[in-house]
Parts: sequence; C-alpha cells; structure tokens
Amino acid sequence: MPNKKIIINDMPHETRVALIEEGDIVELFIERRGASDSSGNIYKGRVQRVLPGMQAAFVDIGLTQAAFLYVNDIVHTSHDPLEPLISENRDEGYSQESDAAANGGSPKAPEKAPTRITELISEGQELLVQVSKTPMGTKGARITSYISLPGRFLVLMPASNHIGVSRRIEDEAERTRLREMVVELRTDTLGYIVRTAAEGVGPDKIIQEIAFLKKVWAGVQQKYETAPTPSLVHQELDISLRAVRDLLVHEAEKLIIDSRRGCQEICAFLDTFIPNLKETVELYEGSEPIFDHYNLEGDIFRALKRKVWLKSGGYIIIEHTEALVAIDVNTGRYVGKHNLEETILKTNLEAVKEIAYQIRLRDIGGIIIIDFIDMEKKGNQEKVFNALSEAFAKDRSKTHILPMSEMGLIQMTRKRIRKPLTRQLCAPCFYCEGEGHLLSGQTICYNIHREILRTSNDMTGSGIILKLHPQIAEQMLGDENHIICSLEKSLGRQVTIYPDSRFHLEEYDVLENQL
Repeated sequence: MPNKKIIINDMPHETRVALIEEGDIVELFIERRGASDSSGNIYKGRVQRVLPGMQAAFVDIGLTQAAFLYVNDIVHTSHDPLEPLISENRDEGYSQESDAAANGGSPKAPEKAPTRITELISEGQELLVQVSKTPMGTKGARITSYISLPGRFLVLMPASNHIGVSRRIEDEAERTRLREMVVELRTDTLGYIVRTAAEGVGPDKIIQEIAFLKKVWAGVQQKYETAPTPSLVHQELDISLRAVRDLLVHEAEKLIIDSRRGCQEICAFLDTFIPNLKETVELYEGSEPIFDHYNLEGDIFRALKRKVWLKSGGYIIIEHTEALVAIDVNTGRYVGKHNLEETILKTNLEAVKEIAYQIRLRDIGGIIIIDFIDMEKKGNQEKVFNALSEAFAKDRSKTHILPMSEMGLIQMTRKRIRKPLTRQLCAPCFYCEGEGHLLSGQTICYNIHREILRTSNDMTGSGIILKLHPQIAEQMLGDENHIICSLEKSLGRQVTIYPDSRFHLEEYDVLENQL
C-alpha cells in the first residue's frame, strides 16, 4: 500500500477530510454545518409529478428542490416498498458498482426490459428512496428506490437477492470463496455486495456484519411506517465517520484529526465496529493549523484556479460548462531542447499526470473533453492515451476513457456523485454573473457616449452629470477624453464626471444638471 494518510480538520462550522498519497492531497471532502451532503440518505417521499415523455418523475423528499427519479431507478415490484424484490441471481450484477455504493452513492439498477413509468408509479404515491447524486446548481437530487446500506465488509441491497463481489478483489479463488460464504451464511432473501475490505475475512465477521446491516434495515422499515411524508428516515454517517469506513479500512494506514471531540467519536465508532484500527488514529495537537502543517492549503487553492501551470512551463486550462468540462493543454513557456514533436509529447505526458490529479482532487464528473497538443506520430498518441488510463487506475470513481480522436481529443466520463470542489467553495462572480468576463473599459466608454446621445434630446438643463466607476472615469478623462470633447461640442452642454467607487465597473448614471 502506498504511503496514505487521512487528515481531518474538524471545526465547529466545517469539517474537511483530505486523503494524502505520498505527501500529496489527492481527494478532498468538505461538509459544512447546515449544508451536509445528502448523498446516501434515505427518505420517505411523495411523487409530485410523473413525466411519461421523459420516463421520469419528480419526488418531494423534503429538500429545497424536488428530486429526480428515472424509470430505471424504480424497483419493479407491485409489493409494499419495504418488501424485498425477489429477482434472478446474476453472475455479476451489482458487483461493478459496489465501491460507488459504499461511498455514498447507490448501486446501478440491474438491466431490465423497458417499462413505462406510468405502470410503476403515480402522482401522490409514497416511495422509499435513496439519494444517489446530491443536488447540483439548478438540478435537484438524483434518487433511486434501489436502496443500499454499506457496512465495513458488505453492502446490503434489500431490492435484490443477488450476491456480488467487488471487482477490486481480483483473485478468482477468493472471489468464489467470499460469494459462497455469504450465500451459505445469509438466512434471508436480501442481496449483498462483498466489499474490498472483506478480502481474507472469515465467517465470524461476515455473520456480525449481516446481523448489523439487517438491524439497520429493520430500523429504516420501522421509521418508514411511522414517519410523515416527506421526511428523512436514515441519515448517512457524517463525513469523518465515512472517512473511517470507506478510506481507513483499505485506503489509508493512518488517520490524524485536530479535534479531541472528533477523535473520541471516531474511536468510539472503531470500538464498536473495527477495534483493531484504533491504534491508527492520532490526535493532532500542534499550534499550527493541521492543513498548514501538512502543506495542503496551497494545493486546494490551485484546485480552484482555471489555469494550472506545469513544472516544465506548460499549462492546462480547465473550463466548466453546463454540459461538460473542457481541458486544454498548452506548451506555454516550454520550448524544448531537440525537436517540436518531442517537446509536444513531453508536455502532453506531463499534463496527463496533472489532469488526472486535478480531476480527482476537484472531484470533476460527467463528460470531460481533453484537448491535447496535436501530435503527428500515432505511437505518441497511444503513449498519451495509455498514460492517461494508467493515471486513473487509482481513482475510486468509475471512469471510461476513449482513445484519442483524429483531432487530438480524448473523451472520457467519470462517475459524478457530489458537487465538484469549485461548486462547493466558490460562487458565481457578482460582477460578471458567471459569464467569466467583463466589458472592456473602451467598450463601456463608447456605450456611455451612445447613452448620452440617446437621452440628451429629453434634457433641458445646461449640463450633463455622469456618475461612474473610478476606473472608467479615469479612462474617460484620459485616453477616451475625445468622447467628452465631442459630446460637449455637438450638444453645447458641459459634461461633468463624478467617480463613485460604489458603482459596478459596467454601471453608470447619466443625469441632467439643472443649474
């Protein structure tokens, strides 16, 4: 296992969890009080509206925005929502999604024949659903009725009787042993995924895990029957305990936290479920903030920037759009030593590492288009593609990468569960309102000229007062002074400029001087 640590900065208003590999932060999770991640939470909801044309429905689960439920995420059963669905056992089924389910998402629904959504649900119907993707921007949460309850070794799936094994367990004999052990030990028709942490585990621990998960599921069933609609019936662990369950078990070898209260909660959790890992937890008591001590703040700051420099002098540009994320690679200041093709290949290969790092750290998901610098040699294109595939091998989120196109583009997708880091820590610019640019000073000056000409005919006063941002006022009195001279000459009125720092750069007022 590489040298991995979990660093937790636990404050009253915010908790930050960083996964460190060989001294570098590779994943960052943030939870703020009053704005916790709803992914993995289970709700009792009510169908608000069914959209047959979209094969989807909006469901009220008590959040600000209605949640979105797609037809393939609805359990195909006419029974009570709390009753498990008895389905045929499949060879693999959910196993490829097991780690995603255990990390706060839900497993992928099994493939099934197309069914009209109106045959499955109706408006006003109550449903037991789980959030698979948190709300992002104007989009509500994505939900599913295929419930999953993750434990340390297993993920319980009440909507299936399938037994799956995490694809990260590669040894076929071990996969077979674990599958047969769970089949033999379970005393019900519930489905289970065997997690990566179960590798080498004996039946005693699996029995305890099954009993624990069934108890949790019984609690969900009981609360569903008595809770009002809509309401939360099961809350996922907080971010610190999720880090223990999902990362400390098989991703990291040490956890360091700067809060005594948080440290006690983690130790109590480990006492109950994983007592042998208590010795891996350490309380940080240094005077320097813990993220500063481990030099993490600089990397987080870089992860919010549009432009990221490479060590060679090249750089990458990361642009978020509504539909996808575009990443552009440039040579920048790097000029190479021998020939152009070698310079381009070196820049592209260096960019591959940084792109994989930034995507993982920023938690970018969905469709991603990467525009590498054009390479003439097919072999060099394959080197870049293979390097990118290898760089994402350690990524816990599911990715799919297509070979480089003739235009030098690589298309890829990455499973999206949470908001990307920029959405969590940033807000749209109140100046440009998310456009990413402002009008130039010269353009604003010319707009002012046209506005004065447009309104001057309705003025009867002897002069014109112009209130505007100080930077534009300086430009109007300097490089663009010819505008003022032209207006005073053509209108026969004096134009008086009043700078006002309270004005937006693009804002101005044209007033009549009655004196």
